Amino acid sequence: MSITRRQVGIAGLGVPLALAMTGTAQAGPRHPRTLYIAGDSTAAQKYADAAPETGWGMALPFLLHRQLTVANHAVNGRSSKSFVDEGRLGAVLSAIRPGDLLLVQFAHNDEKTADPTRYTEPWSTYQDHLRLYVEGARARGARPVLATAVERRRFDADGRAVPTHGEYPAAMRALAAEERVALLDVQALSLALWQELGPEETKRYFNWTATEQDNTHFNPPGAIAVARMVARELLRTRVLAPRDVRRPDGEIPESWITWPEADA
Repeated sequence: MSITRRQVGIAGLGVPLALAMTGTAQAGPRHPRTLYIAGDSTAAQKYADAAPETGWGMALPFLLHRQLTVANHAVNGRSSKSFVDEGRLGAVLSAIRPGDLLLVQFAHNDEKTADPTRYTEPWSTYQDHLRLYVEGARARGARPVLATAVERRRFDADGRAVPTHGEYPAAMRALAAEERVALLDVQALSLALWQELGPEETKRYFNWTATEQDNTHFNPPGAIAVARMVARELLRTRVLAPRDVRRPDGEIPESWITWPEADA
């Protein structure tokens, strides 16, 4: 099904009359830019009770210069739909300002066909919801950026890395082309890296512990590797300039990753 204009308004995407008439956001005073992340558990901030699980959004600030702040709004278990329905996109859009960036990565939970609160169909409702992020950012003078979902750790019997996101990456690529939105192809890059590393070496990048074998979420080395992909793609697509990125090939010690205590 398609999302109506009324639903767009409910999602927090209504724009002031002046903007609606001109179709552009008015430029405000210059301010340090913020890169907002809207996504799921693969990007989200993790807390002490989840360590060593690490979202790639936790590592991204170490790859960007300090004048570009990262505001990580990614949350465990969310899809492009549930993030909107819970008012989380509205909260981001209430804070975002002209010149800021909105980086959007969803698919892991959009794929959950048994859960109507999260499921979206790749070529209809998934794209419809992604448009809410794109249109909402643009209406506020911010720049939307779409990132295909990072791949899970899955190999076939011959040791080949297997894609796990079905049609969702293709649907996002098509939408990005249609809407002329910068696309970070993290799915393709991560699949290639897992193939290069192989079944055993990839365990060092995922949340494999003595009690858990997690093929979806990362530990610090994995989060740093994926964040590096994101930073390099932001450069490749010219969303960011070289002056915005630091340590593109430099070492980021695992000890820099920390897990704060969760709020009571």
